[in-house]
Amino acid sequence: MKPRYSVLILLTLIVASAMTGYHSFSTTRQLVTQDMSHALARALEQQQTHVISADTVRVFNNYLQLDELRGKAVLAVDTRQRGFRCYAKCSAATIFSMSDQRPASVLWMMAVLWGFFCLYRHRKTTFHPVGASCFGGLSFSESDQRFFDAQGQHVKLTPMQQQLMEMFFRSPSHLLTKSEICEALWPKKDDASETLYTLIRRLKPVIEQHSDLKIEADRGRAYELKIR
Repeated sequence: MKPRYSVLILLTLIVASAMTGYHSFSTTRQLVTQDMSHALARALEQQQTHVISADTVRVFNNYLQLDELRGKAVLAVDTRQRGFRCYAKCSAATIFSMSDQRPASVLWMMAVLWGFFCLYRHRKTTFHPVGASCFGGLSFSESDQRFFDAQGQHVKLTPMQQQLMEMFFRSPSHLLTKSEICEALWPKKDDASETLYTLIRRLKPVIEQHSDLKIEADRGRAYELKIR
């Protein structure tokens, strides 16, 4: 599996965990608000006065349907408007503790385990031959004169493809002009444009299959080996 797909799966698990947790919290908050509003209305109706006293709080708690709210929900008075307004409130921590976060926790644990697995797999499978040049998941061993992918598998190339890839790897910028390639590979050929085009066309899928590299053309005057 390519690294970008592993990262995509990891991000999907993290987002799914966050959304599942928030949905559970939001649903619980709505239930809590409804329960507190109903209990407050019943308490004020029973005492037939809008004066808040210790008895109001006691009656309010008795009318709460959610057992977890009793003793944690409080009555507050809003003095910012004309006339006092009493309302019930509860802390976000209490609502969070009441919500079912088990599905979100499972998804979060899966994301953590997947992250560790990808890290372990990357360290285990990434192949770096001693004394080799590495670029974009592809390695060139000077001693073996061979190219290897990130898993250490030999990338089979034709002689011409091999020569061209060696030129790309030995170029500090990984960029070669058309004339440089033609003079190196076909020095006795007057016009090797079509031959070069065919070579590049056949080399591209091989490189893209075994690495994170691609070959880009600059208006037919130069070719550059780049990371996708």
